[in-house]
Amino acid sequence: MFDAHPRFPELPNAPGVGYKPQHFQNIMEDAGSVEWLEVHAENYMGAGGRPHAQMRMLSEKFPISVHGVGLSIGGEGPLDPQHLGRLKHLCEWLQPTVFSEHLAWSSHENAFLNDLLPLPYTKDTLTRVADHIDQLQNTIGRQMMLENPSSYLAFEESTWSEPDFLREVANRSGCGLLLDVNNVFVSATNLGYDPRDYIAAYPLDKVGEIHLGGHDEDEDEHGATLLIDSHGKPVVDPVWALLDHTLALSGPRAILIEWDNDVPDWAELESEAARAANALSQVPA
Repeated sequence: MFDAHPRFPELPNAPGVGYKPQHFQNIMEDAGSVEWLEVHAENYMGAGGRPHAQMRMLSEKFPISVHGVGLSIGGEGPLDPQHLGRLKHLCEWLQPTVFSEHLAWSSHENAFLNDLLPLPYTKDTLTRVADHIDQLQNTIGRQMMLENPSSYLAFEESTWSEPDFLREVANRSGCGLLLDVNNVFVSATNLGYDPRDYIAAYPLDKVGEIHLGGHDEDEDEHGATLLIDSHGKPVVDPVWALLDHTLALSGPRAILIEWDNDVPDWAELESEAARAANALSQVPA
């Protein structure tokens, strides 16, 4: 099933950043602490042009992680065959090191929603998500990684905890996991649990990539703190501390800095990557 042969077979246990075209020249000239790049799949499904030309050049120099945001892998309906075909074509010409998607849904029948929406963790959901992952992995000929969501509510009908659900999905489908530490912090704050308990229960042995990003702080209708996973600010100190805690349990991992909105200049983005490199340097190999 997994017949892909990427130029770089593994992500390094080092910092990466979400690639933005305005940073192309900086990255090519001096990437600093950054050793790999991630792109959103849907931004590279066109016919070519400058975005493809730049990405081909970058892929000669850096491992590339392709991160999907539109497959709706948790949706009730079947996966969109046209979207799957575009993903297959992208993976064939780019040959990324890894591909990942979200544990979420974003479409229903012919309606597409500009958000990554949560799922109840039940037996039926488990079967559906595992089946969708099997279909995706067979289509693109490689293992994928599944990312934990940021949550703003919990379903009463859930019969699994999120870490246990993700573990079982990985066991059934053979996928790997992408651990977003900021999402853990956001969800734990919003739903009132200890993020360290979540990390303790998480199947860290299946994690091939870690994400960090910024979030916004708001209040709900009762005046309680509500965090929004916005990817538009630096990573906050409590999330860095949670990363340190995670790495102490997991060992070194590839760490991505996500910054998708209000994108800063290269110097500020690279400084976040340098902080991730420092965190990794404290972890025994």
